[in-house]
Amino acid sequence: DQKAHEAILKVLDLQLVGKVPREPKLAEWTERASKFDKLKTPVKIAMVGKYTGLSDSYLSVLKALLHASVAMERKLVLEWVPSCDLENSAAKETPEAHQKAWKLLKGADGVLVPGGFGDRGVEGKILAATYAREKNVPYLGICLGMQVAVIEFARSVMKLGGANSTEFDPATASPCVIFMPEGSKTQMGATMRLGSRRTHFLANNCKSAKLYGNATSIDERHRHRYEVNPEMVPLLEKAGLSFVGKDESGRRME
Repeated sequence: DQKAHEAILKVLDLQLVGKVPREPKLAEWTERASKFDKLKTPVKIAMVGKYTGLSDSYLSVLKALLHASVAMERKLVLEWVPSCDLENSAAKETPEAHQKAWKLLKGADGVLVPGGFGDRGVEGKILAATYAREKNVPYLGICLGMQVAVIEFARSVMKLGGANSTEFDPATASPCVIFMPEGSKTQMGATMRLGSRRTHFLANNCKSAKLYGNATSIDERHRHRYEVNPEMVPLLEKAGLSFVGKDESGRRME
């Protein structure tokens, strides 16, 4: 009845209140906030994507960059670079946007290309990867960002002009990135490789392993349908591209 229901709610309220610390331990957050307020030396990161007009699309990446910059005692300056504006076609269609995008990219200390779906803006991401590689600018590719770095390497270094992902060109003669064999091409839902997956480092002197404290393996979140083509990996590595992280089978590039 009503009285019994109210009595139960009152007990639950008391239990919840009892679990709330009366004096929150905020020292760590206070110290971090104080440190953040004092940051002066800037670090410019170019975020090259196709959803740059809606920054919430990259909210998790943005927060990770913010925490990393505080840890490294740098003031984060994030430059949003629409990947479409980097493309050659934009030089004719939207010259001002094209010039602005390249100016932001060239002024950055590091380039980050996040994930995405569909072929719009992909060529611009590939151009960003080319610039970073040729100018020796730190580059972080997440999901599609990692895939376009592989495509760029195949095109520029291995001279495979038609290299691509089968997501964008199913008939490509040099399929650097392919659909995962365990996925379904007809069913749209529940076909992704999702959740925490283990990556094993194959070289302890690589930057990736060092960033994880020289760990031999890590567990990280995944969300993708496509992967680097295992059949092309020997050719890519022979040309100088190292894949230092693989899954437990030793076949899938991470």
